[in-house]
Amino acid sequence: MALHRHGSEVLPERRDISGSVVRSYERLRTRRGRKLGRFTKRMLSLALLFLIYLLGFGIKLPFHGSHHGSGLKVPVRTKNKQRKQHFPCEAGFAKSVDNLVEPKDFMNFTQFSIRYIDREEIISEHGTFEPRFGGHQTLQERENSFYARNQTLHCGFVKGPVGYPSTGFDLNEKDREYMNTCHIVVSSCIFGSSDFLRRPTSKKISDYSKKNVCFVMFMDELTMEKLSSEGKVLDGEGYVGLWRIVVVKNLPYTDMRKTGKVPKFLPHRLFPSARYSIWLDSKLRLQADPMLTLEYFLWREGSEYAISNHYDRHCVWEEVLQNKRLNKYNHTAIDEQFQFYQSDGLIKFNATDESIPLPSYVPEGSFIVRAHSPMSNLFSCLWFNEVDRFTSRDQLSFAYTFLKLRRMNPKKPFFLNMFKDCERRALVKLFHHRVDGGPPTTFV
Repeated sequence: MALHRHGSEVLPERRDISGSVVRSYERLRTRRGRKLGRFTKRMLSLALLFLIYLLGFGIKLPFHGSHHGSGLKVPVRTKNKQRKQHFPCEAGFAKSVDNLVEPKDFMNFTQFSIRYIDREEIISEHGTFEPRFGGHQTLQERENSFYARNQTLHCGFVKGPVGYPSTGFDLNEKDREYMNTCHIVVSSCIFGSSDFLRRPTSKKISDYSKKNVCFVMFMDELTMEKLSSEGKVLDGEGYVGLWRIVVVKNLPYTDMRKTGKVPKFLPHRLFPSARYSIWLDSKLRLQADPMLTLEYFLWREGSEYAISNHYDRHCVWEEVLQNKRLNKYNHTAIDEQFQFYQSDGLIKFNATDESIPLPSYVPEGSFIVRAHSPMSNLFSCLWFNEVDRFTSRDQLSFAYTFLKLRRMNPKKPFFLNMFKDCERRALVKLFHHRVDGGPPTTFV
């Protein structure tokens, strides 16, 4: 018998038996393979148990995002395995527009007169002045504007001194003439080619509404060019389906979201003869008759302003965290706005408080129904001014604006109807905003 060395081990080798060395080596490798297999299985079992522990009890990870200023720590964003679904619920609309009667005393809400600052003549100490669409409202002017009384206030469309360029949102004179004739309005906007044009569902709209309601879609020249290239061509009177397309030139803000707040919050400025208006974001397709909508949300409730609550969040503290978590806006700017509101009395939403004036402090602001009453118009101006002064995230400023207006006018009620978001979902079809390179998708 000879000896054959393999590594540090000595194996017996029988020269007189052909292939014995190979068989001896194979037996050793088999034994090692069995040991290695058992070891691998143990390690996999331990790894599986560790993973189950993490899933069961969670894991805390450090987060190095910006959370300075507000004192709110931004949680780590994790992907949900299953997105929470929200479904529509029945809205008890009248069966027909034929028997609708506008309440005679409906517009007899709190009465006062509002006028608007049209032009500013302010010149700085250094002789320079930059006109702004929202104007240069001082903090004292801002404070005084919350009183429901005869007054002249900032509410967009502020021009600079004579000779200065326009501050923006310039409209064709023919479009202005048309808009001055509107008494009931459904409006929306697309700026920066950020969305598709979604036509109201014609079969859901009564003949009466088609004749008596103005459907106006505001868009900029870039969006108009994009839609034209996709075959959305205006007819001889400027319509695509029910939408009257109104092209806006010289946009007042570089932030397209902030520009979109002009038609959203200021329909009483754009349609000076209108008594009622309905706003819907471009991600929505209207699937309800406007007249039935007015009757259901305003006339039946005795309200002058209607907006749905948010489907998930009800406290501004939660909304601040969500905006920062998703990087919706500069964190420092959000903190500054939030701190300002807290210093002026904004408190957390408390659902157990029976005296709470609203079912939620966070709206789902994509669908708004309003009468153009003095209090409704004032609230719209005040909310717009907050967006102009701070961030374009209007859900952060809604509750503060409403509560401050209410606090400063205890004997002058503002009848706001905050309805369930599932009712909004029953009236419109929701889409994701436009993503270049793919078709729009719907969601519930």
